[in-house]
Amino acid sequence: MANVSLEDIKILRERLGTGMVDTKNALVEAEGDMEKATEILRLKGAKGNAKRADRSTSEGLIAAHEGAGATTMIELACETDFVAKGEKFVALGERVLAAVVAAGAATVEAALAAPVDGTTVGAIIDEEAAIIGEKFELRRVARLEGSQFAVYLHRTNKDLPPQVGVVVSYEGSDAETARSIAQHISFADPQFLTRDEVPAETVENERRIVEEISRNEGKPEAALPKIVEGRVGAFFKQVALLEQDYARDNKLTIAQVLKDAGLTVTGFARFKVGA
Repeated sequence: MANVSLEDIKILRERLGTGMVDTKNALVEAEGDMEKATEILRLKGAKGNAKRADRSTSEGLIAAHEGAGATTMIELACETDFVAKGEKFVALGERVLAAVVAAGAATVEAALAAPVDGTTVGAIIDEEAAIIGEKFELRRVARLEGSQFAVYLHRTNKDLPPQVGVVVSYEGSDAETARSIAQHISFADPQFLTRDEVPAETVENERRIVEEISRNEGKPEAALPKIVEGRVGAFFKQVALLEQDYARDNKLTIAQVLKDAGLTVTGFARFKVGA
């Protein structure tokens, strides 16, 4: 058996982020050869990727890059918060984001195929997952084009990387208010910019549900149309950004805040890890 030192184990673990036992066993099998041990660990991890395919990835990070004319945001997921806060996973997120930005990718499929260091984003994610021993997943990608952007990344835990991310594309010059709108979106989670963007079938389904609820509550038949429209209006305030009450002052709607600030929101994206 090769004489494997604790220092060698430490060096290899820091390089790959692998477990103590696996690292020691790989060094023993490689007779102390660091490069061969690295190869053993990578191959072992690659074989485990298929077994990890069905495991859930509820942790991870959100990262964003603001550029001239476009801003990109990604969600890179993993299985545990222990890995999510590690330097290697955070560095992988930065590497993936840089490659996605360089490729101008706007979908997960395009992002995974983006070139990086002679391989692809998908390949480096699989390789790092194999080394660390968890399932990694590039879950979402958003690329917004525009003239101005507000980016807000929120840490739900000081020990973790950002878990919520918002990008807002807008026209206007009030950057402070634009950032406050991004913060509002992180909290309020609107699904659409305007009520006109809500699919007609979604609105009709909501109208049907609230009408049935109102009837079951014994509301007068003559009053039903007004009651139903009021409840549908409340639904729009939940899902459409411009209809929502401003988080900092619920006497104002977002539409009014934007008008007062001379801003026009042209698009937005919100990611939350695991959601």
